[in-house]
Amino acid sequence: MKFARCAPLVFLLAAFAAQADISFTVTRGATAPTPIAVVPFAQPPNVGVDIAQVVAADLDRSGVFKTLPRSDMTLEKPTDLSQVNLRNWRMLSQNDLVIGTVTLDPVVPNKVLVGFRLINVYGSDSPQQNLLLSQDNFTLSDADWQHAKPREAWRHLAHQVANRIYERLTGVRGVFDTRIAYVTSSGLGQSRHYELNYADADGDDKHVIARNKEPLMSPAWSPDGRKLAFVGFERGNSAIYIQTLATGELLKFVGEKGINGAPSWSPDGSRLAVTLSFEHNPDIYIIDLGTKSRRRITTDFGIDTDANWSPDGRTLAFVSDRGGQPQIYTVSADGGPQTRLTFEGKRNEQPRYAPDGKSLVEVQDFHIAIMDLQSHSVRVLTPGPLDEDPSFAPNGKMLMYTTRGPQGEQMATISVDGNVQTSVGDESNVRNPAWSPFSSPN
Repeated sequence: MKFARCAPLVFLLAAFAAQADISFTVTRGATAPTPIAVVPFAQPPNVGVDIAQVVAADLDRSGVFKTLPRSDMTLEKPTDLSQVNLRNWRMLSQNDLVIGTVTLDPVVPNKVLVGFRLINVYGSDSPQQNLLLSQDNFTLSDADWQHAKPREAWRHLAHQVANRIYERLTGVRGVFDTRIAYVTSSGLGQSRHYELNYADADGDDKHVIARNKEPLMSPAWSPDGRKLAFVGFERGNSAIYIQTLATGELLKFVGEKGINGAPSWSPDGSRLAVTLSFEHNPDIYIIDLGTKSRRRITTDFGIDTDANWSPDGRTLAFVSDRGGQPQIYTVSADGGPQTRLTFEGKRNEQPRYAPDGKSLVEVQDFHIAIMDLQSHSVRVLTPGPLDEDPSFAPNGKMLMYTTRGPQGEQMATISVDGNVQTSVGDESNVRNPAWSPFSSPN
């Protein structure tokens, strides 16, 4: 099934077979990461995912932690508190230790139960007294096991274990079980084609949602993480589509004459802000998903586009060239006066509110930058030269974006303080990454 030129539009189901994984490389900044050892869990041989290895990779990829290589775990590899000698881990300069076991559920096929312990290495010599987190029989719901392939469910469970550890040590909710959507392109000329994909936040379990010979762009997650809105083309005409990932159900949401672009979900999931040009210039509209009623928000003579909702749903930030160059403006979601927000730099584009609403990420002269919305001070995070498409992680601590690499545009992440950078894999010609909300689809 594909999205083909000169033929009716047809989309791939979200359940399309998984593709090659994406790899990650972490570049540490000035802040030293916390050393932590994740010891291999005791697990049955027929569980086809190394749970502890996924947990370690998640923690390491966050940049907050540096995990101990297994080859350095020469003194002991405990799976129970009674086997832990904290002095051994102090000799290895570790700050924290994770041990655990994996067992099979006797009733539900392929369902596993994880018991794990997070132990601080310093303090007393007693692992029991230094215990920070203890969890027995940690697992997913029976419904999750029944509706997912075993490998996907095992990895999803491992990501949730990593979330628990990350939150206990940082006080911040982990994002390891979230997902990313993005667009890739390949080929040249008549053989060029585009794919809309989604994958786990670590790049594993990649799925192709849509494939087309004409551009696909601007994926946007619904607030519940179950749907994606995006822009597709057929015979040169754009339209905004909404796809339900679990079922593959596709809705052509709006396809007016001219531009149909830049969908953005309202925080309650009831409306989409979009860019339409059928009346005059490209302007911002809000469309109700239930009634399909629409309201035109901007009426300026310039190009107004790329709206993004504030977390409280009251304000839209958008881009306009009404002053000669693209700059960011804000407007009430009810319409009315519009206020210019950015004044530094020649170009400011692609505004995205932080989950807490206190800051806004933007592309300033092809660098990723963050504006504090109270002081309006701006910090440039990336060196460029061609960095675009920023998207906040749902906990607000990291940003994903695209950057020009040796093989074209590639995905990368950076912490909001600029201290941790992560290059994301080997795929080239990647655009429009979008980080899902916490409630990712099953």
